[in-house]
Amino acid sequence: MSGRRSLVWLGLTPEPEQELPATVAALRTRAPDTAAAPPELAAAERRRVERLILHGSERSWLRYLAEVTDLVTSVADGSAQGDRDAALVAGEVVLDHHRMLIGLPGSGYHRTEDDRRALEGAVRQLRTATDDGTTSRTQGDRA
Repeated sequence: MSGRRSLVWLGLTPEPEQELPATVAALRTRAPDTAAAPPELAAAERRRVERLILHGSERSWLRYLAEVTDLVTSVADGSAQGDRDAALVAGEVVLDHHRMLIGLPGSGYHRTEDDRRALEGAVRQLRTATDDGTTSRTQGDRA
C-alpha cells in the first residue's frame, strides 16, 4: 500500500454528516428538545463534522462517533438530561454506521464493538421510553 491515507471509510453513508450536527448540538446543550439548541451550536457542530470528513482520518471520525455514543447513552440511561428524540436519532445513525463497517477493510468494525453494544441498548431504551420518562411495555409484555 502507498503512503497515502485510506479514504474508504468516507464512502459508507451520508446520514451521519447530514443528521448528526443538529441532534448532537441538542445533546451537547442538554436541552429537552432539538429546537432549544442554539443555531450557532448546530453550525459549529456542522463545521466540526465537515473538518473531520475533509481533513480527518477514520480514527478521528470514530473518536467523534464515540463522543456521540457517550452522549446518547447518557441520555438513554438517565445520567444526563437531553432531548430523547435527538438521542434516538443520533443513536440510530451511529449504530447503522458502525454496523456497516463490517464491509470495509481494516479494524473499524472490531474497534466499534463496545459502542455498538452500548448503542443497541440505548436505542432500545429510547424507543420504549414515554414522555414522562418511564418505559412503556411492548405488546408482547402486556397481560
